[in-house]
Amino acid sequence: MDLVKYGWNAEWEKEFQPYKEKNYSVGRVTEEHTHLYKVITTHGVLQAEVSGRIRGKAEGRLGRRDEFPAVGDWVYLREYPAEKKAIIHGLLPRKSKFSRKVAGKGTYEQIVAANTDIVFILTSLNSEFNVRRLERYLALSWESQATPVIVLTKADLCSDIQKKVAEVESIAIGVPIHVISSIRNDGINNLHPYIKPGQTIALLGSSGVGKSTLINCLIGKEIQRVNEVREGDDRGKHTTTHRELILLPGGGMIIDTPGMRELQVWEADDGLEQMYDDITQLSERCHFRDCLHRHEPGCAVQAAINEGILDPERLHNYEKMHNEAAELSLKILGNLNTVERVKGKKYSQILKTAKNVGKSRRRNR
Repeated sequence: MDLVKYGWNAEWEKEFQPYKEKNYSVGRVTEEHTHLYKVITTHGVLQAEVSGRIRGKAEGRLGRRDEFPAVGDWVYLREYPAEKKAIIHGLLPRKSKFSRKVAGKGTYEQIVAANTDIVFILTSLNSEFNVRRLERYLALSWESQATPVIVLTKADLCSDIQKKVAEVESIAIGVPIHVISSIRNDGINNLHPYIKPGQTIALLGSSGVGKSTLINCLIGKEIQRVNEVREGDDRGKHTTTHRELILLPGGGMIIDTPGMRELQVWEADDGLEQMYDDITQLSERCHFRDCLHRHEPGCAVQAAINEGILDPERLHNYEKMHNEAAELSLKILGNLNTVERVKGKKYSQILKTAKNVGKSRRRNR
């Protein structure tokens, strides 16, 4: 199996060299099923699980779940080709990762896709359309270090396309926006320039927005099962139940992901700053440095709202996401203080976010 088709290059070879000298093999994770994986190697597709050391470290006192492999990761492993199995012993350093806080009450990171070059953020042009949700996806995409592209699906079901495109343009400055209808095969050709040999694209969006249908269009045949959305609310069922990396004809890869109804931030400081750069710049013009953007005199943010320059819902979304990040950082710090502290940049980033929690809480009053 030629791993170059799956994105292997000289940069990855350099990262792998220390492990190669220890007689490890390398592979890329193509599927994930609750800590059981499919990995593509030079011997083909192998069923893999993590070593006891990784499992102990990831599920131990610090709960470093990010050390579990994710779809798109390059891993070093021991192969057992005759049994079509392998044991994963570690990860090569990720160049990008799209993360969220795990759904529910858990306080740990869930990596949705790793080592992606581009993120296709899909939302349909029916009643599922939600600009505030797009802002959330964009912030986490910027944080991931991958390049976001917005894909507005189901154009055949929309009578006011230009209005909705204008809404998206107002919050996604500089981000490419494409309108498609997979049913009619309209606009699909505009996505082909993003699909290049060795390049990985992650598909993200809620259930029912058309991720699986788009993959079938790009491949030219039905390989992903598609469910109808429910009548009444246009909500979709989880057609895709696991994350999977798919090799596309002519080169390039796409990672299909299950629909996400809950998308809470995880370490999104840089992503929030980039997504809401307009609010950040306005804040710098406020009379008071600790302005809460409520009723303070000389507030440039409130002035922009009053002049119709800034949507108050955009400010609300910005503050809500900051609050989430700050509250999460406090929970993580609480966990660390009862066990041990993480050294280096990881802890510094958490501490930096937590210091802003007081201000974030005051904004909710």
